[in-house]
Amino acid sequence: MPAVVIIGAQWGDEGKGKATDLLAEHIEYVVKFNGGNNAGHTVVIGNEKYALHLLPSGILTPGVIPVISNGVVIDLEVLFHEIDALNARGIDTSRLRVSANAHVITPYHVTIDKTTERFLGKRAIGTTGRGIGPTYADKINRVGIRIQDLFDVSILRQKVEGALVQKNQLLTKVYNRASIRVDEVVAELLTYAERLRPMVADTALELHEALQAGKNVLFEGGQATMLDVDHGTYPFVTSSNATAGGASTGSGIGPREFKTVIGIVKAYTTRVGAGPFPTELFDAWGEQLRATGHEYGTTTGRPRRCGWYDAPIARYSARINGLTDFVLTKLDVLTGIKEIPVCVAYEVDGKRVDEVPVSQSDFHHAKPVYEMFPGWDEDISTCRTFDELPKNAQDYVVALEKLSGCRISAIGVGPARDAIIVRHDMLEAK
Repeated sequence: MPAVVIIGAQWGDEGKGKATDLLAEHIEYVVKFNGGNNAGHTVVIGNEKYALHLLPSGILTPGVIPVISNGVVIDLEVLFHEIDALNARGIDTSRLRVSANAHVITPYHVTIDKTTERFLGKRAIGTTGRGIGPTYADKINRVGIRIQDLFDVSILRQKVEGALVQKNQLLTKVYNRASIRVDEVVAELLTYAERLRPMVADTALELHEALQAGKNVLFEGGQATMLDVDHGTYPFVTSSNATAGGASTGSGIGPREFKTVIGIVKAYTTRVGAGPFPTELFDAWGEQLRATGHEYGTTTGRPRRCGWYDAPIARYSARINGLTDFVLTKLDVLTGIKEIPVCVAYEVDGKRVDEVPVSQSDFHHAKPVYEMFPGWDEDISTCRTFDELPKNAQDYVVALEKLSGCRISAIGVGPARDAIIVRHDMLEAK
């Protein structure tokens, strides 16, 4: 079976973890291919809720091999804290594989991230302050620290020294902060080396061999399409490729292996951090969506900005990622709303625009053009087939499908693990 990619089709927090968990019982490997601990997945299993920040959500499924591949940046303190927390709850984490080529988030990356974001003031991007961007910057500047460097003390020290030559100048002379000592950074990183060693592998080779052997491999993206560094609302984006193409570069698996690409969309829209958001609500409706949908960041706890469904964004994501399926999540959050607005286009400078504007300025000033759809009052959390949904809920889903450029194959109707309606087999041969 070909590899399967799951990505967020909006600005993140769409429920990728639940979708990954839904498919994980059919999958033998689950791979995280981008990002770091700047985003999280929440998965509910029975009465237990698990908040994952760095680990692939497939780690919760017995028998699945979770992989952190080369495209991810890793805060080792966070990694082991998360592993220990799961172990304490009886979850087996011994199957975890970590790419030798993944880059390490060091203490100085976190310091620089927080310092520079504060320095930007009103121009702040809204980063999580966890060192993700500076780590990717070092990767591109070829002064990064990789997982494999922790097993060669001489190389590790040389690389840390090289990285801190410029960074300490920046911290002390521009930001008036204390310099960071090489010895302290090296000593902290080395404390993780022996525990990390058994997990480290040539993950690109292992995944290639798994696919050649006919094993099922699922690639889950962190963040989402509109936060992609190339295709998102730049500069209010993450520092990696969160789109389907990132699954190839972030794992070492060739693009011809990917035949199924699943995009996750909420039945409304949210985003965290700064940047344009045409359908954002500043009224009681926005508060209702936030409260009913529990829209607070899994990693940061920040309240999410909330708005109505944006069909041009969904169409854009379908095109950029080559989507084969959508999973629509949190349909239940809309229960009780008499009329539900859906953004079908934008108005920019008095003209209707049907697609996402390529100009950042145009998108920033875009006003949503809405169509109204009748809502429903019935509790849908126990529905398990499409026909069980109220007629207006069915019509809403069908309308979104027509507007969004790709079939909606599954619908989330509640937070529970089994609160999902499957309309089409997403793993069928395409």
